Amino acid sequence: MKVTVVGAGNVGATCADVLAQREIANEIVLLDIKEGFAEGKALDIWQKAPINLYDSRTIGSTNDYSKTANSDVVVITSGLPRKPGMSRDDLIATNAGIVKTVTENIIQHSPNAIIVIVSNPLDVMTYCAYLNAKVDSSKVFGMAGVLDTARYRAFLAEELNVSPKDIQAVLMGGHGDTMVPLPRYTTVAGIPVTELISPEKLDEIIERTKFGGGEIVKLLGTSAWYAPGAAAAQMVEAIVRDQKRIFPVCAWLNGEYGLKDIYLGVPVVLGKNGIEKIIELQLNTEEKALLDESAKAVKSVMDVLDNMNVNA
Repeated sequence: MKVTVVGAGNVGATCADVLAQREIANEIVLLDIKEGFAEGKALDIWQKAPINLYDSRTIGSTNDYSKTANSDVVVITSGLPRKPGMSRDDLIATNAGIVKTVTENIIQHSPNAIIVIVSNPLDVMTYCAYLNAKVDSSKVFGMAGVLDTARYRAFLAEELNVSPKDIQAVLMGGHGDTMVPLPRYTTVAGIPVTELISPEKLDEIIERTKFGGGEIVKLLGTSAWYAPGAAAAQMVEAIVRDQKRIFPVCAWLNGEYGLKDIYLGVPVVLGKNGIEKIIELQLNTEEKALLDESAKAVKSVMDVLDNMNVNA
């Protein structure tokens, strides 16, 4: 089993490290355009293997896509990180060009690979990769919901003083300010969260979740990496081990939830074939309105990308 991570920055290197630590693939290729960068990160992870006792071999490559050949899963983290004061939309033109080039190279060497996008702006970069991969949409999707629900669950665990292991949640919509956390589908060891926390406090946590990425950018001066890297690795594990995990994933919708021709976060079953099923929840009027609003925001950014003709 072979997994490639494109982009050896903080998120990509963390993802590769988690994949190796959990022995999710026999071979993990880390690729970057910066000379020696991926090789150094991969070597460092490999030298940790005798200490943490894992067999996964990490290999680095400076822009040599031949080393990624026949990858089963590819994680794309390439692109400029978000800086303080920079909106996700500001990143579109530059990162779309990067994602287009990376996707074309990956498909050339691994035509059957399942592609997981982490690059920002997430929803639109996933769309960009899909346009350029020219494969079934079940094999091209984005990592957003796994990270966003993790933040939501972490904040709830902190507030309730319980283990985050016992908290399950569903979150939908775009990755960013218009995401749609669903308290009605949030439980703590099977107990509806609404029975354990006041509506006011729950609203505060939902708002914090929506701006969770921005909170870290303000603190660090750059984007998060531990949680995003681990989230991407968890998705890869579900695919490689055919776990049939139910995750919120940025998926191509073709009529589900009354939405069409858009990449948006929805719950799916993730297995060896990529997205094996999109789960349609019975949303109430308020939830559906929030999802439609989020979809409208995402679609407007997708239109920006279309008008740039980057994918021509």
